[in-house]
Amino acid sequence: MKSHQRATISEMGTVLVYLTVAAVVAAVVFLTASLVFGRGEELPALPPDATPTWLPEGPIAGDDVRALRFSQVLRGYRMSEVDWALQQAAAELDALRARVAELEAQR
Repeated sequence: MKSHQRATISEMGTVLVYLTVAAVVAAVVFLTASLVFGRGEELPALPPDATPTWLPEGPIAGDDVRALRFSQVLRGYRMSEVDWALQQAAAELDALRARVAELEAQR
């Protein structure tokens, strides 16, 4: 019976060694990736009250809307920035539809 207990203790030791090695390897890979790739941001983090939200003054292109970025807060995005961006896009759509209607009326 002692040989069976020794085998079990030996097997447990082997499993613990494998788990420890796997944890160390995972930690080294994570730290290396963190140092090499950083936080994954193209620019440094903004100050707390700053906003990355920006649209051009004139006509809005699809790429402008796709490039929009909003500040993140506890439960999502800053609502005032999202509302502002939607108002700008809606105004542009209204202007374009009015122009299309004007051109169709001229036909």
